[in-house]
Amino acid sequence: MTGRPVRTGRGAGQASAGELLELVRSRRAVTRGALQQATGLSRATVGQRLDRLFRAGWLREGAGGPVDSPLGGRPSITLEFDDEHAVVLAADLDTRHARAAVLSLSGEILAEHSGTLVVEDGPDAVLGELGRWFGELLEKTGRGAESVCGVGLAVPGPVDTETGRVVQPPMMPGWDGYDIRSRLARALTEHTGAADVPVLVDNDANLMAYGEQRTGYPDCSAFVLVKVSTGIGAGVVVDGAVFRGIDGGAGDIGHIRVPEGAQTLCRCGSYGCLAAIASGGAVARRLAEAGVPAASGSDVRDLLASGHPDAVGLAREAGRRVGDVLATVVTLLNPGVLMIAGDLAGTPFLTGVRELLYQRALPRSTAHLDVVTARLGERSGLVGAGAMVVEHLYAPERVEERLRALGV
Repeated sequence: MTGRPVRTGRGAGQASAGELLELVRSRRAVTRGALQQATGLSRATVGQRLDRLFRAGWLREGAGGPVDSPLGGRPSITLEFDDEHAVVLAADLDTRHARAAVLSLSGEILAEHSGTLVVEDGPDAVLGELGRWFGELLEKTGRGAESVCGVGLAVPGPVDTETGRVVQPPMMPGWDGYDIRSRLARALTEHTGAADVPVLVDNDANLMAYGEQRTGYPDCSAFVLVKVSTGIGAGVVVDGAVFRGIDGGAGDIGHIRVPEGAQTLCRCGSYGCLAAIASGGAVARRLAEAGVPAASGSDVRDLLASGHPDAVGLAREAGRRVGDVLATVVTLLNPGVLMIAGDLAGTPFLTGVRELLYQRALPRSTAHLDVVTARLGERSGLVGAGAMVVEHLYAPERVEERLRALGV
């Protein structure tokens, strides 16, 4: 820790309670003395601002740390973010399946449920059912509605994060422009009694990438996750933040046109999209044409798990087609990690990706690249959705708003 004051939007020596909390949460300063040194605030001012955080229940004292002074004395009391004062609800929607969970503020899954939920049934029915799942999960954990600080939802389509609405989603008919936040908040009130709980929505690949990068690769400054299930999408995390583009459309690689698919109609209405020939849905269609029962990416996943030879061969072929496109992605973004996730994220598909990726991309672009599969598996979207809520609610500027609302 240096003696240089932390940079804030208000000048040296003016760090807010929210900025002190951020220093503690990030472990950059975890004692009162370290906070003084990092911010340039006086001992009394640090004490006053920490007192607000203690009264809100957001901070707690931990064990004694190292002695601050070279002359000895008492060990400094460390400060910790209290991750038990609230919980987050999170859900991850796929086209025919969903997962929901209650998470601690540190990302630990306290209770979880998964089951069939078909997005084509429409937002009203799907979000209403999620509200019911959340009610059952809260009851299972023994936590009351008052403990819920926010809800995070991952959806298989492009999202305008300012409004929480999906924008022309090929995989979600009937959802375009729908007010997801209001409907899910209403469903939560109906089934739990929780009121005025903020709801945040983002694309599933974005949140999977965010969850995986934070938990497994926090030092990777350029991280790409590609989800290959019924459709194909990518999430990009740069310097610890999701890169969404100007209106949430970044990472939609499933609709890049490829020559091999020129005669194949995609669900988006265009011909030649990568997803139309290399997604789990595309593989399922080819299997069905060959007489193998398969209707979705999850069916392909089950066939791959059993070693079905036709599924294995088609998955490897799909991997090669995706790898060809990813050679351009890797050349453009120069990531340190390229993660494959979703229903097809197994050895056959990954082998195909690597074959074409390393053949087509410049050696300079892949020299320091790790090509891996998801560590969190089916939970990565839940973890990412929970982290999105926590980072939103405990951002320094929002901390100030919330403290004033609490009257502390």
